[in-house]
Amino acid sequence: MATPKKGRNASAQSKPGRSLALILIALVALAGGMFASGHTKPRLGIDLAGGTSITLQAVPEAGNEAAINKTNMDTAVSIMERRVNGLGVSESEVQTQGNKNIIVNIPKGTNSEQARKQVGTTAKLYFRPVLTTEVSGGKTASPSPSGTGSPSDKPSGKATDKPEATEKNSASPSASPTTQGRAVTDALKADATPSASAPDKAKASPSPSATGGASGDDQSKLQAQYAALDCTNEKTRAKVGDGVKSSDLTLACGQNSQGQWQKYILGPAAVDGTDVDKAQATLNTQTGAGWTVQMDFTDGGAKKFADITGKLAKNQSPQNQFAIVLDGDVVSDPYVRQALTGGNAEISGNFNQQSAQDLSNMLSYGALPLTFKEDSVSTVTAALGGDQLKAGLIAGAIGLALVVIYLLAYYRGLSFIAILSLLVSAALTYTLMALLGPAIGFALNLPAVCGAIVAIGITADSFIVYFERVRDEIREGRSLRPAVERAWPRARRTILVSDFVSFLAAAVLFIVTVGKVQGFAFTLGLTTLLDVVVVFLFTKPLLTLMARRPFFANGHKWSGLDPKSLGAQPPLRRTRRPAAPADPKEA
Repeated sequence: MATPKKGRNASAQSKPGRSLALILIALVALAGGMFASGHTKPRLGIDLAGGTSITLQAVPEAGNEAAINKTNMDTAVSIMERRVNGLGVSESEVQTQGNKNIIVNIPKGTNSEQARKQVGTTAKLYFRPVLTTEVSGGKTASPSPSGTGSPSDKPSGKATDKPEATEKNSASPSASPTTQGRAVTDALKADATPSASAPDKAKASPSPSATGGASGDDQSKLQAQYAALDCTNEKTRAKVGDGVKSSDLTLACGQNSQGQWQKYILGPAAVDGTDVDKAQATLNTQTGAGWTVQMDFTDGGAKKFADITGKLAKNQSPQNQFAIVLDGDVVSDPYVRQALTGGNAEISGNFNQQSAQDLSNMLSYGALPLTFKEDSVSTVTAALGGDQLKAGLIAGAIGLALVVIYLLAYYRGLSFIAILSLLVSAALTYTLMALLGPAIGFALNLPAVCGAIVAIGITADSFIVYFERVRDEIREGRSLRPAVERAWPRARRTILVSDFVSFLAAAVLFIVTVGKVQGFAFTLGLTTLLDVVVVFLFTKPLLTLMARRPFFANGHKWSGLDPKSLGAQPPLRRTRRPAAPADPKEA
């Protein structure tokens, strides 16, 4: 059994080039993938690239303070993540802080400003019947260039025509040009054409059947508040709907595509945002409707939607409309011709892609289990992030320089192998970080940079363990080539145990923490794995090759392996035992 084992070891020693070729191929493949994908730099987090950090505080509803619990907070975090990521901002961070706060970090970049607007709109989503509505204040803001949006980038839902009710994706017949609003059908049809003038918006007093049993005094009080409501006043708008339960009548504000503020009296919520199964923006080329928003309801939501639309269809404008309300803001106000029993809907009109996606995101991700208020907003400038990145890189360069100086002073020629190994590890780390950005949304933040700096020491420690094992073998009188091979099994075990402990610590830290600390843990774990790859596939094979060179093999005084300077013992020699005398009995 001994002879085959030696043969395998000899074969492994004679072909270290295979391992070096393997790691070279991996480097070339990763670099090629990085350049081919166009992502030649790692994505930067908010603390390096700049962006916005928003602190949201959960507000307890009257008599329901117990609703602020871990389950609802975690649900809110999940919905906010989907809401922001629905806009393509995959580097965003949403996490809880304490028992009542949620921190949302949105890096500067594509759609980041729109994401900030949507994540700040945190109240529950409701479908409420419209009882009364009219233009508020008579002031008009500049309309959006597309004629569909508004200064707040929300589709208004106000229209001058009533499209005929049709099924989803079916053609729409000619419309009667009488009243405004959005038509709702089994394929919820809507027109976002601007209102012609303020007087076109109908006024109506709430009917007794629509008020949900509210008393006459309550109705009179609400009418007085409605008459005094000025939706053009930002401070007034911020207070509209505060503390209102879903079962109450409420006031609301919304903008049309001309920039006019509408004010509303709305009935009790008929459909909750959680009843919307999904919503998506779609380019409808079959009917020529352009960009539309398609909604699908849950089974329970479909029944509620059919019930309320059946009741609204019997009323006159504007009491045949219902408002889609988010955070007290009406984002759409369709009207109804007939009961809608299909469980799905389509809102069409003069949408562009952005306004359609905005509304679909609100419908898909607007149903938070809690109400939140914006507690603070802070902006990190790109310049500040650049300064932090520069400081981190300087710290890393100083740490690397100190390691190199130590290696040169103590290991001399061996430091050449260590420095090459560090460069290979750095190249692998950089290419992987650049590729992991678009692949899994990894963003390099300042703690992640710290993790990479700490990894320099971990990687250098692995080289030192191996080099010291080799030097120990030389001290015992062995020549370099057998010393390199005999030292490897013991060094390998020590390196694997050390790296396993580091990786385990990084994994635990990644699991039990949130936010930026996870960036540190992820980078530390990644570089620890790469350390094993580099030591096994590069450092050890390279040292095997260098051991064949006279400079190292002969123990040059600058090689770091000089037997005299290491205090080597005389060469080990095998002593032969005298042969045992033959047994006389056998003779």
